[in-house]
Amino acid sequence: MAQVAFLGLGVMGFPMAGHLQAKGHQVTVWNRTAAKAEAWVARHGGRQARTAAEAARGAAFVMACVGNDDDLRQVCTGPEGAFAGMDRGAIFVDHTTVSAQVTRELAAEAAGLGLGFVDAPLSGGQAGAENGQLSIMCGGDAGHYLAAEPVMAAYAKICRRLGDSGAGQLAKMMNQICIAGLVQGLAEALAFGEKAGLDGAAVVEVISQGAAGSWQMVHRHKTMLADQFDFGFAVDWMRKDLKICLETADRIGARLPVTALVDQFYKDVQLMGGGRNDTSSLIRRLR
Repeated sequence: MAQVAFLGLGVMGFPMAGHLQAKGHQVTVWNRTAAKAEAWVARHGGRQARTAAEAARGAAFVMACVGNDDDLRQVCTGPEGAFAGMDRGAIFVDHTTVSAQVTRELAAEAAGLGLGFVDAPLSGGQAGAENGQLSIMCGGDAGHYLAAEPVMAAYAKICRRLGDSGAGQLAKMMNQICIAGLVQGLAEALAFGEKAGLDGAAVVEVISQGAAGSWQMVHRHKTMLADQFDFGFAVDWMRKDLKICLETADRIGARLPVTALVDQFYKDVQLMGGGRNDTSSLIRRLR
């Protein structure tokens, strides 16, 4: 068991930190909104810190799950950032979905301070975090990854190192590219079925067992048919992720025509007031 800091207690971080505490790790939490950290300690025990640096002090592993590139930089650097409090040899594990550029930048800064850095973005959503069944895509030094893997096991269904620093973030981009196309295809199919007068749930029961089946189909078709979207991974966050994908594709010379189109469809959903809706709300623009 290890002394662990967890920075960022949103819909993902809150239950993930809870799994660490439940597994016997000594967990100190920090959140920009202190009330969330207070609520976490009241529920799980552990300790609350006033700054990221204080939370990181004495921790062998510092896990972070925040919002975007700027949030991550702020959490890592400066006098109140995690790097300032970490001991040499400690390992920073970043579960945020950010650009590979900021990952490599911060990994280099960490190395200069004698710290490890593993980029470890997640897939599985809020339900995966709550159930401890997340897929974790990692990049970074092999030794640092092997040291951190048993800690991440507290909330992982599968955890793999896919290459050097930034590889985890690039893999997460592939994940989001896949999801964008899948959700749009599912939205079109269900909207088509409604217009055709078919029982969408009955059709999905059949086609989900064949080549069209997917996680999105199994877990989202009922709420899509019921026009319910006040849960899950928000459209605003998906657009943030797709922006990273499209910018990276431009930089490396990859083509993402469907992803670019679906990104604009998500913009339509935002303009309809659905920025905080689940990503499956793509079907709203087809109705």
